[in-house]
Amino acid sequence: MPIVLDPIAAVTHPDPYPYYASLVAEAPLYRDEPRGLWVASGAAHVTAVLTSERCRVRPAAEPVPAALVGSPAGDVFARLVRMNDGPPHEMAKPAVATALHGLDTGGMVDRARVAARRLAAELEPAAAPTHLRDFALHLPVYVVAGLLGVRDEDLPATAGWTGDFAAGLAPGASTEGVARASSAAGHLRDVLRARVAGHAGTERGLFGALLEAARQARVDAGTVDANAIGFLFQSYEATAALIANTLSALGAHPESRPRAVGDLAALRAVVREVARWDAPVQNTRRFVAKAGIVSGQLMKEGDVILVLLAAANRDSAVNAEPHRFDVTRSAPVTLTFGIGPHACPGEALATAIATAGVHELLAAGVEPGALGPPVGYRRSVNVRMALWGTP
Repeated sequence: MPIVLDPIAAVTHPDPYPYYASLVAEAPLYRDEPRGLWVASGAAHVTAVLTSERCRVRPAAEPVPAALVGSPAGDVFARLVRMNDGPPHEMAKPAVATALHGLDTGGMVDRARVAARRLAAELEPAAAPTHLRDFALHLPVYVVAGLLGVRDEDLPATAGWTGDFAAGLAPGASTEGVARASSAAGHLRDVLRARVAGHAGTERGLFGALLEAARQARVDAGTVDANAIGFLFQSYEATAALIANTLSALGAHPESRPRAVGDLAALRAVVREVARWDAPVQNTRRFVAKAGIVSGQLMKEGDVILVLLAAANRDSAVNAEPHRFDVTRSAPVTLTFGIGPHACPGEALATAIATAGVHELLAAGVEPGALGPPVGYRRSVNVRMALWGTP
C-alpha cells in the first residue's frame, strides 16, 4: 500500500486512517512549514479551531476565490452563507437554517426513496459498477431540487448544471471550468425562479420556505437564489460520497448487511456510523483573521489551518475504540458536518438521502460484498468518495 505523504493526499489514499491516528497521537496540532499551514487533527483542537472567534471560513483578503472574481459563479459564491463571514451573511444565515430545519423528516425520506427508485430504473446500477457513481452523484440533486420545487422533467438537466457548478468552484478549476460554472449558475437560477413564478400563491417547498424566511430577515433576492443553488451543490459530492462509502463499509463489514437490508432504521444507523468512520468530507480549512491564541498556539493573521475532520472522528478522546466499525455505538461524536458558526445544517437531509439511496441500491440487486474494495477514490482535496469499475 502506498505511503500517505501528506494530509491532502490522505483524502484519496486506500487507507489514510493509520496516518491520521499517528497525527492525533503525536502531533494533534502542528505547523506544516513545507505547505505553509497549520494542521489540526485531534478532536479538541478541531473543535477549538472551528469555534474560534479568530477564525474565518475564507481569507480576509480573498473572500471569493481569485479565479471566480467577476464571474456569475463568483457572484453566487460571494452570497453563500456557509462560504463567507460578515454582517450580510450573518443576516441571511438564520433564513437558510430555518428553511432546512423546517423540512419534514418523513417527507424527506419518502422523496428520497422515490427519486432513488427512479434513478435505479434509469441507470441500472447493478449492471455495471461505474453506474454507481452516477447514481450517487445524481440522487442528492434529484432530492434537493425536488424539495426546491424543480419539475421532474428538469431534474436530469439540473443534476448536470449542479455538477458543472461544483466542478468550476473546485480548487484548480480551469478557465473553461469556471465559464461552465457561470453558465450553470444562470440555468439554475432560471429553473428555480420559473418554478416560483409558475406557482404563485401555492406551496413552494424548500425554496418557498427560504423565500419566506429571507423576506422576514430582509434578505435580497440574489442572496436567496444563491443559497438555493448552495443547497444543491453543497449536498452534491458530500452526500454522494456518503452513499458510496456506505456501500464500501457494507462490503467490508458483512455482519452489518443483514440488519441493513429492508430495515431503514438499521440502515440509517449504518449511514451515521459511516459518516464518522469513513467521513465523506475529510477536511476543511479556516483562516486566522486576527492574530492571537488559537487552541493553545500563537497564530498570525492570515495563517491557514487545515482541519482534519476524519482524523478527529477517530480520536479515542471522544469515541471509544474509534477504529472499530460499530453501528450500535452509543452517542458517537461525529465532526464530519462541522461544529460552530459554519456547521452544516443539512446533516439530517444528507443522512435521509444516503439511507434511501443505499436502500434502493440494495433492492435493485447491488451486492456490496461482490463489489470488492473500491478501485480508487474520486479526485478531490477534501471529499472522499469510493469508486468501482473505472477510477
